[in-house]
Amino acid sequence: MRIVSILAVGGLAAGLAACGDAPESSSGTGSSAAPAAGTYKTCMVTDIGGIDDRSFNASAWKGLTEAKADSDKLAEPKNVSSKAEADYVPNLTQFAQQGCNFNLAVGGLMTDATKQVAAANADKQFAIVDSAIPGATNVYPMQFDTAQAAFLAGYLSAGYSKSKKVATYGGLKIPPVTIFMDGFADGVAYWNTQKNDKVQVLGWDKATQNGSFAESFTDQGKGKALSDGFVAQGADVIMPVAGGTGLGTAANAADKYAVVWVDVDGCESAQQYCKAFLTTVVKNIPEAVKEAAVKGADSTGMLTGSYLGTLENDGVSIAPYHEFDSKVSAELKGEVDKLKADIIAGTVKVTSPAQPK
Repeated sequence: MRIVSILAVGGLAAGLAACGDAPESSSGTGSSAAPAAGTYKTCMVTDIGGIDDRSFNASAWKGLTEAKADSDKLAEPKNVSSKAEADYVPNLTQFAQQGCNFNLAVGGLMTDATKQVAAANADKQFAIVDSAIPGATNVYPMQFDTAQAAFLAGYLSAGYSKSKKVATYGGLKIPPVTIFMDGFADGVAYWNTQKNDKVQVLGWDKATQNGSFAESFTDQGKGKALSDGFVAQGADVIMPVAGGTGLGTAANAADKYAVVWVDVDGCESAQQYCKAFLTTVVKNIPEAVKEAAVKGADSTGMLTGSYLGTLENDGVSIAPYHEFDSKVSAELKGEVDKLKADIIAGTVKVTSPAQPK
């Protein structure tokens, strides 16, 4: 979620480097020489979803561990899970004071805390997933236009649905979450326009930016309760954008409905529920984090530029259909592929108030 999404609170600063490009470094600040083998320390602070959220915290951690495998300059990465928002500043501060060279904050909820701690530790490299902090030259932003991939998932869900009702809900009403919901709703609307159909979206109204939220990224009981309510209204596809809360939706699916997971391919991150996952709206957080950490270790200064994941650069995508492969018609698969190409070409526009600017 934060999946949450997410993209972030606020837009990218003007003048940032081209979206999706590998980070660059400057020699104006930071250490005077690249670190010796195994000495560049990467440290990660999760938001309240925790390291085992099967979603974006887990995928960011995967990126750091893959970076260690790719570069002999990196020490073993460290992480700490925040239990509450009040933990963000002390957790980030603790790592900075312990000499962490690359301090990763995961999630838009950590924007203010990252801004504060980065300002107090100007000689340290920070990075943040799903947010950007204009003017903070020591904070490297990684954001994702998940509305594009969620648009594909919405179109797919509308085409797959037998009841003509699909649903989505979020963990919290924040941009990294609502961007998924916007894309999903627009994908359904596009299906309706193309097919002269009337598939309904429960749980989110893009026009009013109002909908259903669990107010948690960890409470599986709330995820189950929301899903039960959607099923009672007739939904047969549900997309939770709620981190670990969404596991309550996946666990309860059985043969009642299909689930669209988010962030990390559900059949990889929550294998026990693979039979429930129609697809996943994927954010390639691991690759973005890995690139940034490895580049940081090679750098003699702060990273410059930014990362924006799109369909075009494979920063966002939808996962394979896995156990639903035989249940999705060849015609629908072809339409989804064509729609992806049209979005990349710009002939189909995907918009959301929560998109990174």
